[in-house]
Amino acid sequence: MKIDILIIGGGPAGIVSAVTARRYYPDKKILVIKNVGKGAIPCGIPYMFASLKDPNENALGDAPLQKNNIRVVIDEVVKIERKSKVINTKGGDTYQYEKLILAIGSMPILPPIGGIDKKGIYPVYKDMKYLKELVEEIKKAENILVLGGGFIGVEFADELSKIGGLNVYLVEMLPNLLAHSFDAEFSQLVKERLKSKDVKILTGRRIEEFIGREKVEKARLSSRDELDIDCVILGIGATPNTMLAQDAGLDLGKGRGIWVDEYMRTIDPDIFAVGDCAGKRDFYTRKDAPVMLASTATAEARIAGANLYQLKVVRENKGTIAIFSTYIDGLVLGSAGLTEARAKREGFEIVTGSVDGVDKHPSAMPGVNKIKVKLVFSRQSGTILGGQVAGGYSCGEMINTIGVAIQKRFSITELETLQMATHPYLTSAPTMYPLVLAAQDAVSKR
Repeated sequence: MKIDILIIGGGPAGIVSAVTARRYYPDKKILVIKNVGKGAIPCGIPYMFASLKDPNENALGDAPLQKNNIRVVIDEVVKIERKSKVINTKGGDTYQYEKLILAIGSMPILPPIGGIDKKGIYPVYKDMKYLKELVEEIKKAENILVLGGGFIGVEFADELSKIGGLNVYLVEMLPNLLAHSFDAEFSQLVKERLKSKDVKILTGRRIEEFIGREKVEKARLSSRDELDIDCVILGIGATPNTMLAQDAGLDLGKGRGIWVDEYMRTIDPDIFAVGDCAGKRDFYTRKDAPVMLASTATAEARIAGANLYQLKVVRENKGTIAIFSTYIDGLVLGSAGLTEARAKREGFEIVTGSVDGVDKHPSAMPGVNKIKVKLVFSRQSGTILGGQVAGGYSCGEMINTIGVAIQKRFSITELETLQMATHPYLTSAPTMYPLVLAAQDAVSKR
C-alpha cells in the first residue's frame, strides 16, 4: 500500500505530527501506525489512582486524527527498508512511504537490581489496559514503594498518599528530590509537602535487592534497612526507543536518542524523528539533554510536520530549554532552563535574583498563596539562563512566561521593565510583581 506520509507511533508526538502534516499538506495521504490500541495521556498517568474517578478518563483517543481524515492502523512496525522506502509490520502488511516520521517514544528504565523481575514490580507503560490493571493491584496493597524522586516519582507518591490506608515510601539515591530540575531550596518545599502527607521519604539511598518468592515482599536498601512492601512502582525515567531506527542504519546521538538536525530530520532526508525517541540538545550548551516531555515532543512534531517536503516554514529546533511543572498537594512548582547549580557546573559566570511574595493582592485576599521565584542570569551579558517558581496555580503559567523569556533571550533589563496585566484575584501586585522583583534583586548583585 502506498502512503505519502507515514507516522509510526500514536502518542502526543505522533498525533501532532499527523495533524500538522495535514494542515500543511492537505492533499497528502497520511497514515498513523501504533502498536497500542488504547494509550494513555502521559502526564495524567499518576492521577489515574485517586484524582480521576475512572482511569478511562485518562485515555488518549484518536479524535484529532479522525477529525483530520487520517487513517489509524493498530499494528507493530518490525522493519524499515530505507532503500525501497518500505516498512513491514508484525501483522504481515507492507507500506511504501514518501516521508516517514518516527514517533516511537521511550521505554521505562529497568535498573540492574536483584529481583527486579518479581511480580508486584511495575514499570510505567503507556498502555491503558496495563495501567488499569496496575490501578486495581495498587488499591489492594498496604505498603507501596515508589522508586525515583524525579517528577514521575513525586507525583505518584503524592497521588498514592490520597488513598486511605496506604503506606507510601519514596526512595531516591540523590540527596534531594527533583534534583535535576530544581535547586535545593525548591526541593525542600516538595519534601516538606510530601512529609505532611505521611509519605516516608528516603533520600541518599539505593535499593540493593527486592526480596520475595515469586512476588516482591521486601526491599533491601543500601543502608541495610529492609522495608516490607506489596508493590513497587518504578518512577526512575525512561530511555529512548531506538531499536527500529538502529536496525535501519540511522545514527544515534551521544544521548542515545535518534540523531536529528534542527528540522527533526535524521541522516535520511525522508525520515524524521520526534518525541522521546529523538535526541535532544540543550538550549545553551548544545550538549545532549535527556529531556522527555510531551510539551517538548509536540513542539518537535510541529516542526517536523510543517517541513516534510520543503523547508517552506523556517521552524528550526533551537534546542531544549527543559521546562517542567508539577503539582504536589496544592504546591505548584515550575522550572525552565538552567538551575543555579547546573549553570555553575557548566562554567557560566552567573548572578541570581530571588523573591518571596504572595500571588494575589492585597495579601488578605481569599485563597492567597505564598510564592517563591528565582531567576538565573549571565553576569556579564545579563541574558536570562533559567528560572524556578513555587506557589499557587498562577505559577503554572508564570514558568511559561519564563520559558518564553529564555527562548527569546531576554535581558535582565527587559524583565525588570516587564509590562504585565494584574488583578487582585489573579496576580501579585504590580508594585511587587515577582518576576520584576527577582530581576531587580539580580541587578543589585551585578
